[in-house]
Amino acid sequence: MIAAAFILENRAPMRRFSARTCNAETTIMRRSFILLKTVFFPVVFFIFYLSLSLAATVDVRAADSGAPDAQQIPSVTVPPQKVFFSSIDGSGPGKALLLDGYVFRPAGKGPFPAIVALHGCSGLLTKQGKLNARFLDWGKRLSGLGYLVLFPDSFNPRGIPEACTRKNRSGFSPHKERVDDTYSALRWLQSQPFVVRDRVALMGWSNGGVTLLSAVDASLKKDASEDFRTAIAFYPGCTSFSKNMNWLPRIPLTILIGDADDWTPAAPCCAITARAQRAGINAEIVVFPKAYHDFDHPNLPLKKRNGLAFTVRNDGTATIGTNREARAAALELVPKVLDRFLAEKEK
Repeated sequence: MIAAAFILENRAPMRRFSARTCNAETTIMRRSFILLKTVFFPVVFFIFYLSLSLAATVDVRAADSGAPDAQQIPSVTVPPQKVFFSSIDGSGPGKALLLDGYVFRPAGKGPFPAIVALHGCSGLLTKQGKLNARFLDWGKRLSGLGYLVLFPDSFNPRGIPEACTRKNRSGFSPHKERVDDTYSALRWLQSQPFVVRDRVALMGWSNGGVTLLSAVDASLKKDASEDFRTAIAFYPGCTSFSKNMNWLPRIPLTILIGDADDWTPAAPCCAITARAQRAGINAEIVVFPKAYHDFDHPNLPLKKRNGLAFTVRNDGTATIGTNREARAAALELVPKVLDRFLAEKEK
């Protein structure tokens, strides 16, 4: 029965861990598995485990195969539009860097609540110059729900093809230049007549999640009228923030990450969420069982990625790919978080 409990626990589509114990709970699950393998009589264990794991194997393969999910993308009639705006980061005194980005606009005249969405280290566009499938998917979904979404491109205007393999990120750092880009995007949105200027959220993926955590640092003083209402980070790299004991988020924060992520581990994210909660800040973390980096991609089979600058094992290798259950849970959770903070209050 212990083995059954372990397997079923890991097959749950989404588990909300207490931020103070999420590392411990994950560790306990792994230790329980090791104990089972070493204590039970081998033949009895094999028969018992095999009967249970057959069903689990089907679920895991389906979850990780990248098969299209059943959640339909809301109908969107307005295609993404390319826009241009100046960055606060001018790469030097008196200079202005012209950034571009893509806007997903809901049907209708607006004004709309909005989202600034930050791409990861692979960039916003593919090598063919098309929007990354994940961002195209999220842009359609969120605009279909009534949010105007702006994806600023921090790489192409600087001549940077990607940053995943580069340890030296001077000139396009998620702690400096990309933070400047983030607030430039917010400033542009707030200047548009079709945007509700005081109802803008921030989202970020991976390196964009690191940028998000830097942008919401409480040490950066922002007037509430010129700030985001909430922030949602997908599998950000939290290690540097966990080591900086002075770091706290300035606004409500949600982190979504997989417990199997070997590129940006969950443990440091649990630590910073716990710290924020102890300080009385609205922060939460959701750790998805068996989910790796890029778990929310619409159709990315599990695979190894090599040559990366920073990984858990420091070997440049990490696993990426869709996890159907984690993705479905995220698609359900994100709109609820956005609605909680961006919904128009009744007068």
